[in-house]
Amino acid sequence: MTFTEIANKIFNHAIDDYHVKDNIDTPINNPYNRESIENRLYLKCWIDTVQWHFEDIIRDPHIDPIEALLLKRRIDHSNQDRTDLVEQIDSYFRLKYNDVEVLPDARINTESPAWAIDRLSILALKIYHMREQAEREDATPEHKEKCLAKLNVLLEQQVDLSTAIDQLLEDIEAGRKYMKVYRQMKMYNDPSTNPILYNKGK
Repeated sequence: MTFTEIANKIFNHAIDDYHVKDNIDTPINNPYNRESIENRLYLKCWIDTVQWHFEDIIRDPHIDPIEALLLKRRIDHSNQDRTDLVEQIDSYFRLKYNDVEVLPDARINTESPAWAIDRLSILALKIYHMREQAEREDATPEHKEKCLAKLNVLLEQQVDLSTAIDQLLEDIEAGRKYMKVYRQMKMYNDPSTNPILYNKGK
């Protein structure tokens, strides 16, 4: 199996597991070994799945403002966890390909493998929920037809993105491309770089 075949299977596993209870407070039960890349992929998609539903809930026009603020804090925390997971996945690839002899004419990619895998995880969620809409029994035929057309585009996109990721990994392994990992360095979470936070004490 290619890396993305494994990843897509794990993403679907995480999404299906979440929807058994379909509750944002459901504890994760990651079935993969803590030190494995499979564990990181499952956790990545679980975080994405919970956040998908955070984003649904916070768009309720009748949500209580206090609940909305608490939920916004959870979304911020989830975003940081998501970024941390992407960097862990990139660290896995950097270690895996550490001994590859890079060719003199090797090129760098526009994004690291893990950020492309991040998009693949989100795409699996889009496919799940678009299929749900296309099969809704209480929806109009027009709605289902429109969602089915979108679903077909998403499935095509999944094939293309999976192919591109596998080709990128092949190029890195062969030395035709090399990877550099830049930490995200988000400033708004850091009390020393967010002016709202570091001016609080003045």
